[in-house]
Amino acid sequence: MKITKIETFLVESGFKPSRAWNFCAIRTDEGITGYSEFGTSGISRGLAGLVQDLAPSLIGKDPTSVEKLYTDMYRLTRAAPYGATQHAIAGIELALWDIAGKAAGVPVHKLMGGPHRTEQRVYWSHLATYRPNNWKLLGAKPLRTMADLGRAAEECPKAGYNAFKTNIIWPGDPGRVINQGTVGPHDQVASLDIRKQAAAQIKIMRDAVGPDVDILLDINVNFKPIEAELLASDLEPYNLFWMEIDNQSPEALRQLRDRTTIPICSGEQLLTMRQYKPYFDAGAIHSVKVDIQWQGFSVAKKVADLAEMYELNMAPHNFNGHLSSFQSVNFAASVSNVRIMESDPEQTPYRDELFTVIPTVKKSMMQVPTGPGWGTDLVEKAAKKYAWKG
Repeated sequence: MKITKIETFLVESGFKPSRAWNFCAIRTDEGITGYSEFGTSGISRGLAGLVQDLAPSLIGKDPTSVEKLYTDMYRLTRAAPYGATQHAIAGIELALWDIAGKAAGVPVHKLMGGPHRTEQRVYWSHLATYRPNNWKLLGAKPLRTMADLGRAAEECPKAGYNAFKTNIIWPGDPGRVINQGTVGPHDQVASLDIRKQAAAQIKIMRDAVGPDVDILLDINVNFKPIEAELLASDLEPYNLFWMEIDNQSPEALRQLRDRTTIPICSGEQLLTMRQYKPYFDAGAIHSVKVDIQWQGFSVAKKVADLAEMYELNMAPHNFNGHLSSFQSVNFAASVSNVRIMESDPEQTPYRDELFTVIPTVKKSMMQVPTGPGWGTDLVEKAAKKYAWKG
């Protein structure tokens, strides 16, 4: 079997501000096409260009030699490692694994010696986060009052989830939110206004769902660790499952971990074992975020294997389309150390049209797919219909 063509599809997510979902398709001379969902929004044109820059080096090669081809791409781009380069390599590597699984007639997790489990606990991510700017698109009620935040939290157990993650939200007309896609506080300072709002929000959500639903708070890159410590001190009474923070200093993150009783989750912005190891050595993280779509499948598995040496569990980062979920849950089935996985049930209404199979979630457990490859394919006709215009 040989690779004949590599294509990318950029699909409109429907959100404001506009962002794309990124897909890669690798064609072979035996009629098998491998698909991947990869990378992050905001650099979609650049990622598509990087994939096409890498494509000529793979044409004519055996797509099932995945690790060898990954190493070739890694060495080819040695002058510009990590970042967008790794995202683009991941797009190709993930599609290669899909081909390898389809050629063998087994799920990708079987190629890795799995499954370690047949279902994986997931949490409802971005609960209420998307609504200030996109409530009409989502068919949701607007967030006008603090009571609306409590009612939004109540939707979690009603939908069959026993855990949810949110961001710091101010209801209103319009409302506002501090998350990855918005400009956060200047100089990453947790002002008194922010701290009061975060505490009020988590209190009303905790009161709404009671003690048996886990609440996770994501503060992304928006606060320095010392500022996150101030925020955490106000949130400790509400029994958070974790507080999620991204930063570039394992020593500073370790200081935060030591100064709060709230468990710390971090790592989604890190790529490859080389970047994770300093955080593991510093004992800076309780739960390890890893994005399979950003760094690739076997790369993420190596991070999980390394984390096992430090007695740490993984938490796959996963917030885009259903192919992203299938890639992430195949990862969860391929390793022995997973705590919980991200899931984004509230998304653009036409998202389901883009995939041949939709994930199944019951009682907060996502079923591990049994179909060959990832277990779902991109519907190219729908991808073209909803093509991102930029």
